[in-house]
Amino acid sequence: MDTSYIYYAYGIRDFECTKTEYKGNTIIHHIQKRDVKTRCECCHSHVVVRNGFKIRKIRSVNIGTKQSILHVKVRRLKCKTCGADVYEDLHFVTGKQRYTHRLARLVIELLHRMTIKDVAHYLGLSWDTVKDIHKNYLNHKFSHIDIKDVKHIGIDEFALRKGHVYLTIVVDMLSGAIIHVGDGKGIDSLKKFWPKLKRSGAKIESVSSDMSAAFISAIKKNLPDAIHVFDHFHVQKLAGEALDKVRREVYNQEKDLEKRKVIKGTRWLLLRHDKDIFTEDEKKRLDNVIKMNEPLSKAYILNEYLQEVWKQDSYKEGEAVLDDWIKQARESKVPTLEKLGNSIAAYRTGILAYYKCRTSNAKVEGINNKIKVLKRNAYGYRDIDYFKLRLFNLHNDKITRFVG
Repeated sequence: MDTSYIYYAYGIRDFECTKTEYKGNTIIHHIQKRDVKTRCECCHSHVVVRNGFKIRKIRSVNIGTKQSILHVKVRRLKCKTCGADVYEDLHFVTGKQRYTHRLARLVIELLHRMTIKDVAHYLGLSWDTVKDIHKNYLNHKFSHIDIKDVKHIGIDEFALRKGHVYLTIVVDMLSGAIIHVGDGKGIDSLKKFWPKLKRSGAKIESVSSDMSAAFISAIKKNLPDAIHVFDHFHVQKLAGEALDKVRREVYNQEKDLEKRKVIKGTRWLLLRHDKDIFTEDEKKRLDNVIKMNEPLSKAYILNEYLQEVWKQDSYKEGEAVLDDWIKQARESKVPTLEKLGNSIAAYRTGILAYYKCRTSNAKVEGINNKIKVLKRNAYGYRDIDYFKLRLFNLHNDKITRFVG
């Protein structure tokens, strides 16, 4: 068969097809290298002799709906110059892999629109083979992540699965790309990131994170000149948790059964902000709940009011709103709110740092939502390294030249 067919159909140079078989839904091409001048794989000497061969079965791209298998005759060559006695290299396959580069590229292209399971079914491959192709591609793509131009970063952690298994991510706040994935949470999860950041020469201007003591300590030590902003999502979360705690306390202390019925089941109604309540029935029920109990009313109002801290035009205005909020919480005479006021006061500097760079973890939270979808779509990841590579790929999934 003409060698041009082998080249244009499979991307294989200097090979010829000696035989073609048809078995069911499979086309089998028997191919071997043409009689071109052979070189040693080790020293590139042309003084070599053939020393046997073996047949390798390699999957390639489908022809229509037919699966295509190449039976490749691989010669063993002995070099008289360096003494090497090895099988010749195949330029269209990496190592001992059982699929061609062209099939690997097709898999990567299909994975932009299909799941691993769908691609495996469509091409007649195993799930593990498709996963391994994708993992090799991502390993090549993210073998080096250039972070020298990163200036603003966000740090957050999330639960990988039940049982306190966590991962910590560092995100470039301008591009939204994940630039580091660390095991666990706290200081240890960032241990490999700090040396990499130092080697890159990046000048970090701001860091956004939650109020974790571990993050505060690590950032202060490794980025002493950067502005550390406490993300308002996590600050607002503290107020929401305090509101829910007051709701439970009020419910447990209430003796009137009718009032208990009104309070019961209002958790999400209270935690949703006014602008997120659309129906008249919900608004009426919310009004009834907060009117019947003063502590719950104070907790709700403070939770709503806290949002105003980040809506001001200047540092001075934001500072005035925050100080007023802390004063109201401390004077509320509700123990849970008083404790919350003291906690927010302790984080005052990091909260107001927002007005120095106007950054937040909004992009990180958006990425966390994507991660949740990724976990749901591939529940039960058996390969954690592959999952980490998928995280790096969340931001940008452009095709690059795939090798291996």
